[in-house]
Amino acid sequence: MVIKLRKYFRWFIILVLSLPTASCRRPGNATTAFYYWKTAFILNKQQAALLKQTGNNAYIRFFDVSWNDKEQRSYPNAVVQLNEFPVGLNITPVIYITNKTFENTADTAVAALAGHCNKLINELSAEKKISYTKVQVDCDWSLSTRDKYFSFLKAFKKLNQKRLEATIRLHQVKFKERTGIPPVDAGVLMFYNMGKLNADLQQPNSIYNEDDAGKYIVYLGSYPLKLDIALPLFSWAIHIREGRVIQVYGKIRRRQLTDQVHFEPIEGQADYRAKTSFFLDGIYIKQNDIFKLEETDSNTLNAAAQQLTQHLPKQKHTTIIYYELANIDLSKFNEETITQISARF
Repeated sequence: MVIKLRKYFRWFIILVLSLPTASCRRPGNATTAFYYWKTAFILNKQQAALLKQTGNNAYIRFFDVSWNDKEQRSYPNAVVQLNEFPVGLNITPVIYITNKTFENTADTAVAALAGHCNKLINELSAEKKISYTKVQVDCDWSLSTRDKYFSFLKAFKKLNQKRLEATIRLHQVKFKERTGIPPVDAGVLMFYNMGKLNADLQQPNSIYNEDDAGKYIVYLGSYPLKLDIALPLFSWAIHIREGRVIQVYGKIRRRQLTDQVHFEPIEGQADYRAKTSFFLDGIYIKQNDIFKLEETDSNTLNAAAQQLTQHLPKQKHTTIIYYELANIDLSKFNEETITQISARF
């Protein structure tokens, strides 16, 4: 009898010890969300399905705040048109404020600006009966605007009374003593747009590359603010003419550039040269113009996630926000791909 009990006990111990290993193979507890940045909220069937499959969480840009030089005042720009929403959609309003706005706004007018922003968010939410629990503010502040921006955040939080988030760039993590820590409940690390747009075809991808990220990411462990993560889903083509960058186009992708009638590949590069002058979707392209293609795919996201998880402090919960749903290439990213990336956190 004792021998049998020992035998069962041994198998019980093996079973218990195996549970943590099995659980490690399950998806992580990170929440998946998407940014939506267009001025009209309209989803196609595939976008709506992806949103539902991954948790129905959307960070919708409600409006920008820009500075009008002629009228010498700030004003709301590109206010979103909110149409029908999928059932059960969890919406977080996002506002983007240009740094120029704070450069030109008087210290005494910052609280009023916060009041105007809070009022517009609530008006847009009330119109569509949106119940939100947090607000995200996106601003790439500078040393000269830091105090005014932080004052804005404090004034907005006092009025809005919801959880407040602020976007954080990598340089603001590394140089936190100079740039300061925004007075918010949480930050969102924008883990993309790391390098400068460059006409040099030998330069690495400016959306994400491991070397540029490595110069900053080692400082994550000492950053005192809880950080969620924003990852890129987008690709773009850098339009180069006579050695100078003249524009960046998100709507020009490999499909257009592999049109052999108008383009030829540059040997040894993922870039293309125009064979003739012509118009592409209303864009004038001159003969010999070069398009430097910078893409994001599942390999890019896996590399970014692996690098992040090596340095991101352990925390109970992380939200992974993908930029962005309106222009997602559904041939590259689906529910399985996104879920697997989020599970790494």
